Amino acid sequence: MGKITFMGAGSTVFAKNVLGDALLTPALRDFDIALYDIDPQRLEESYVMIDALNRNLNEGRAHVTKHLGVPARKEALRGADFVVDAIQVGLYEPCTVTDFEIPKKYGLRQTIADTTGIGGIFRALRTIPVLADFAADMDEVCPNAWFLNYTNPMAMLSGYMQRYTDVKTVGLCHSVQVCSRNLLKELDIPFTEPIYERIAGINHMGWLLELRDADGTDLYPAIRRRAAEILDNPPDGFRDLVRLEYVRRFGYYCTESSEHNAEYNMFFIKSKYPELIDRYRIPLDEYPRRCVNQINNWKRDREKYVHGDVTHTRSREYASRIMEAMVTDEPCKIGGNVLNAGHALIPNLPAEACVEVACLVNRAGVQPCAQPPLPVQLAAMNMTNINVHLLTIEAAVTRKKEYIYQAAMLDPHCASELSIDDIVAMCDDLIEEHTRGGWLPEYH
Repeated sequence: MGKITFMGAGSTVFAKNVLGDALLTPALRDFDIALYDIDPQRLEESYVMIDALNRNLNEGRAHVTKHLGVPARKEALRGADFVVDAIQVGLYEPCTVTDFEIPKKYGLRQTIADTTGIGGIFRALRTIPVLADFAADMDEVCPNAWFLNYTNPMAMLSGYMQRYTDVKTVGLCHSVQVCSRNLLKELDIPFTEPIYERIAGINHMGWLLELRDADGTDLYPAIRRRAAEILDNPPDGFRDLVRLEYVRRFGYYCTESSEHNAEYNMFFIKSKYPELIDRYRIPLDEYPRRCVNQINNWKRDREKYVHGDVTHTRSREYASRIMEAMVTDEPCKIGGNVLNAGHALIPNLPAEACVEVACLVNRAGVQPCAQPPLPVQLAAMNMTNINVHLLTIEAAVTRKKEYIYQAAMLDPHCASELSIDDIVAMCDDLIEEHTRGGWLPEYH
């Protein structure tokens, strides 16, 4: 018997995946489930769905409760063994819109804006104070719980929790799980299972360092050959060109999508070279489009989830497998975001960085696997993003504007497009708008 608390339970589809997985896992079926959110309608919808799943999949074994708003937060967390974090502070409106529209006034264009860059910086700044409150409550009512963070910007938020709280935290992302097989399929490279892969780096910029099939064949020569062929003559509709350019120029493939990675560097979104947008098929303003589509899809598809006949098949999400491994001591392997303490995991990245590496999970918890140093060019690419992560965390902890400015000044995309004065002015506009809306504390 134990307890799972889901923070941000109004993310109904994601709650279905994580908690539906738990309800299908024998070791977790008797756990209490606490749903927490600040939106009453979405919380109620998720409660109706999880309660129905509990009856349909689990013979009603779990005790499901709902907890609305900050006054109910401690009770939601009380006694939890696992806390799943899937919140979005500020939602699409107003905050995501702000993250895109103010930079546009300065000529800065983005695709996703949830990981690094100016959008990622401000998403972190408005989320870290909320996580600090979560951590304080957890220290009081569930000090031994594991915090499974799915919220972006992953490296900044997980890094903050790991460095500045006592909460046991691992950051979890979907991209590592599907990276290798999706690459082989999109390049039409035959392979035999099980494959061997080694991935290390940072969230959304982890590097596929080794890839072999079941026969021990190194698949990278074929990957590099096919990448060059596709870049020279891209098929209609092929969208993964930024990451293939990474393969050509840096030698290795990256875990997260091309639309994400297009804005993590100084190479692809450049006002001086507008033709690059079409050449690399970069979808500017992609995340706002996704948000609008998701809102419309939820209105259309709501009845698929909020009804008595809802069912579920276990997904590939890590959360239930982590919980199962810790409860049963049957180990599993994940790609986790953990602190690079003492340079122990990736020697040529900073000790304070939150890095993404393979981890063994069992009753002892999350045990990261040390890696050799990254190839120097890959470590250098990671550092351009880690600089932003560390300065943003410093800003959130000290409440000093100068660190916000410095984070933006050292972001490769901001710095390649804007002057220092424009970067500072853009940050001031974003600070003012977020503070006016109550999404940021006061900075000095």
